Amino acid sequence: MKANNKHLLLQLFWTFMKISPVTFGGGFVMMPLMKKEVVDKKKWIQDKEIIDSFALAQSAPGSVAVNSAAFVGYRISGVKGALAATIGMMIPTFLIVIILSLLFLTVRNSDYVEAAFKGIRPAVVALIVYAAITTVRSSIPDKSTLALMIIAVILLIFFHMHPVLLIAVGILSGIAIKKMKPSKKERSACRRKVEEGR
Repeated sequence: MKANNKHLLLQLFWTFMKISPVTFGGGFVMMPLMKKEVVDKKKWIQDKEIIDSFALAQSAPGSVAVNSAAFVGYRISGVKGALAATIGMMIPTFLIVIILSLLFLTVRNSDYVEAAFKGIRPAVVALIVYAAITTVRSSIPDKSTLALMIIAVILLIFFHMHPVLLIAVGILSGIAIKKMKPSKKERSACRRKVEEGR
């Protein structure tokens, strides 16, 4: 393996190792953190690609955080990148869970621990809302995708549709919209004809 590839794998490992310990509240909390690291700082992938990775991570079985790390790592540096990112994501969490499990019995009745969790919960909600806003900006480019999002929210809230089924419906809807809409090439040709007609 080339030296620069080894360096990239180490960077991937270290980046996800830094993200992992602060993902209180689940995988969705890590979305803004991962975006900041791999899109804004490192510029390894584009904003749209990371959103696609989150969508895939949500549709695959297992933890969203670990799946996201694997998909993003794979996108950046193939199978080895996926392994580096996944291991980096898992090690801190594993160690923290072991330590907390050992300490929980002695601190579970502590007022300070309860107060700390009360402070963490709203912060987690804020991170999830921020992730949602960031995702909406780059995932809803037109009216058709906005309509799909509204329908998806209705299906989730009022009909309790399973997330995997919802993603499958989203995939099929996206393909259907793509077939119905003219491509950029077709639109350009149509514009040229209109201009020539004038």
